[in-house]
Formats: sequence, structure tokens, C-alpha cells
Amino acid sequence: MTGEEPEGCVCVLDDDADVRGSIGSLLRASGFEVALFATTEAFLAAEWPEQARCLVLDIRLAGESGLDFQERLAAEGIAVPVILITGHGDIPMTVRAMKAGAVDFLPKPFEEEQLLAAVRTGLAADRARRSVHADNAALRLAFATLTPREREVMALVVTGLMNKQVAARLDLSEITVKIHRGNVMRKMAAQSLADLVRMAEQLGVRDESITRYRN
Repeated sequence: MTGEEPEGCVCVLDDDADVRGSIGSLLRASGFEVALFATTEAFLAAEWPEQARCLVLDIRLAGESGLDFQERLAAEGIAVPVILITGHGDIPMTVRAMKAGAVDFLPKPFEEEQLLAAVRTGLAADRARRSVHADNAALRLAFATLTPREREVMALVVTGLMNKQVAARLDLSEITVKIHRGNVMRKMAAQSLADLVRMAEQLGVRDESITRYRN
């Protein structure tokens, strides 16, 4: 494997030093950045740069089980794709893991390529999540630059109302609405009304009291 591997860090959490080291060596040899952890506490205490990551997690840990830890991560809002590994898996475990959002559930012994494929999937999923989060953050920043009146106009325009209808609802002239609408399109960097509608849906700012595209 080469630089074509997804960028990011693969975390390995296993209290068995031999297994932890073996998986770490495989991943490093395959071109991945790796961080090894023996306990859940060590993983939670780690500080992370802004990069994609995924977690290879053994189900049988001293103390808290891997399944319990996976569910705790989700409950605490710690978004990290999880690949569960175990030498003692069964169908109920698999179902529980997948319901909690695991990328994969690998019974030991597993093929090296199975783990590598799961890791690639996990990192790709985290990169996609981070990209969406960054896009949403940029969208919120752009929306924050709108004046209160521009926000009102945007909320109505994206329902499909024409300028004259927006003007009537806000007790403005049609020319004034056109100016506000132009400012909204420019500040939000919207290329079209459809683009602005998509942004409004992401932001949750469409006027829900109006049926979209009503004449």
C-alpha cells in the first residue's frame, strides 16, 4: 500500500499487547498512521489533531467491554467509526455492534485484507463526515452575515414565493425585496434558487408555515 491510502489515523484499542502490536505493525506496513491504546481511558484522554480517524476495538477488554465502550462513545457524541474484532463473537454480538453503527465486525482470526478494507471504509466515512461538518460550519458563518431582514427574505424566497408575494408578506416594495434577495444570493454564494433552497434546508431556516412552491 502507498500514499493512495486514506489520510488519517487508525487507533487500535486492545488490552492484549501482542495483538495490539501485531495489528499496529500490519497497519503501519500498509501505509497507515497508527495510535495504540491498552485501555479505554487512555483512548479518551488522547488529544487529536483535525484529521480523520477510525477505531479498531477489541470486544473483550479488562473492565468495560468493547461493545459497551462503542455505545458510550455514541452516547457522549464522540464520532469515530468503529471496527470491532473478537475471538468470541456470536450473532447477538454482531447485531448489537452493527445497530450501534460499527463499520464492521471481524471474528478472529481474520484475513489481513479484511481488516485493511474495513479500515479504509472507516477512514473514508470519517473524512466524509468531517467534510459535511466543515461545509455546514461555512454555511452557518455565511448565514450569520445576513441582516435580520435578509434572513426573513431568504426564509420566504426558498418556499417558492415570488418577489411580489414576499413583498406583500413583509410590507416592502418589490424593488426592496429584489435588493435583499440579491444580497442573500451573494452573501450565501448561491448559484441558483435551487442552491439556496438546499442551503436553507441544511440550516433549517425555511418558513415552514408556507407550502413550498405555492402560487
